[in-house]
Amino acid sequence: MIERPIIEAQSIVKAYGLLPVLRGLDLQVVRGQFVALLGPNGSGKSTFLRLLAGLSRAEAGSLFVGGWQLPQEASAVRAQIGLVAHKPLLYENLTARENLAFFGRLYHLPTESLDSQIMQSLKHVGLERRADDLARTFSRGMQQRLSLARALLHEPHILLLDEPYTGLDQAACAILDSLLKEAHAAGHTIVMTTHELDRAASLADRIIILSRGKINYDVPTADLSPTQLSADYAAITG
Repeated sequence: MIERPIIEAQSIVKAYGLLPVLRGLDLQVVRGQFVALLGPNGSGKSTFLRLLAGLSRAEAGSLFVGGWQLPQEASAVRAQIGLVAHKPLLYENLTARENLAFFGRLYHLPTESLDSQIMQSLKHVGLERRADDLARTFSRGMQQRLSLARALLHEPHILLLDEPYTGLDQAACAILDSLLKEAHAAGHTIVMTTHELDRAASLADRIIILSRGKINYDVPTADLSPTQLSADYAAITG
């Protein structure tokens, strides 16, 4: 029996007022795949991630995540996803531990094991020694690592990342690379938007390029060199 894709988008249409953003987008992602969504600003990358996260609604089309339909079953979908955006989305006046505790309670994680689970998550991203420091004292890279710990705290099947490398220095990017490779190896399905072509080619299994609200390119990275991807991207996006 063929397993159903964990993400299924069929003829998705999304507009903001009179401005069409997604124009009949079709996409299937199988469980455990790492997909990089590329495209210029305004191509619909972040909009599509917002739809997957249940933060926005499409005007037309069907969208299923983990077998649950959006937006009708958004609460069930949110339990299966972790979201990391280019903005950390942390409470700056709470400590790292308090941030994770807050989100742990939102996800109804067992109270008796929550603190140990939090410390395990912080250790995984290299922040266990900063557990009781305020999030506003963290560097940009540390905040993104804390955001990733938050996104993975409830052990979601799917990890959504919207331009997670924005504003990170080279060392912080390398740490995030390593954490994403570990998440992928652990079996998480990952969908990441990025402008960084080389990074997408080195991390993802599959490259998708959006242009004018549609998928214009869908190629496994095993068939690509960074040079070829760069040339293809330039040709498609102009």
